[in-house]
Amino acid sequence: MRILLGALATITLLTACSNEPGSQAWCEQKKAQSKSEWTGDDAMTFARHCVFDGSSVGSEEWCASLDEKDKGDWSANEAADYAKYCVF
Repeated sequence: MRILLGALATITLLTACSNEPGSQAWCEQKKAQSKSEWTGDDAMTFARHCVFDGSSVGSEEWCASLDEKDKGDWSANEAADYAKYCVF
């Protein structure tokens, strides 16, 4: 029972400390990780945020691009990420 609780606590802590997919820290983490450990979603997110547009979520470029975009066209995720990374 103690082993199970310890394992659950460890998983919870590791999950809580994980970087948000598409963020600068996440991109750096993925660059250091073996590509064989990536999921399909990891590869798509990496390509979209870390390679193709060159502006990962939360970067200065990303914040600037949202500043230029009409707020009515923002997705709910963009609005939440903007508040998290660009305002606070």
